[in-house]
Amino acid sequence: MTPELAHEYIKRRMAALGHKDSYQIRFRHFVLSPGEIRTIDAGVQLFILVSPTDTIRIDSDVGIFDLTETNVNELQYEHQGTIKLTNYSATVQHLPMIQVIVKPKQYATDRRKI
Repeated sequence: MTPELAHEYIKRRMAALGHKDSYQIRFRHFVLSPGEIRTIDAGVQLFILVSPTDTIRIDSDVGIFDLTETNVNELQYEHQGTIKLTNYSATVQHLPMIQVIVKPKQYATDRRKI
């Protein structure tokens, strides 16, 4: 996925979720040791896969991405909730992702005089 496509996708996806411009993005580059399994508690944050690899499996509350998997009919590039990263390789692997963080809604201040 090109940076331009990722940016446009995030912009449209966040608008569709009702967040329009109330989010920030963070580039994450995970470095996984051989055979490592790492769990990320993303909550409502979105993690977008930038560079697919056939040596890392991503399981999340919304789907799976694993190029070696033969028992699924769709692979997900967008992940949310509890995300589990598994490095199948016997070597260190790199996994770039984009984290989309929703900004908390601002509460209107009460300007009444007491």
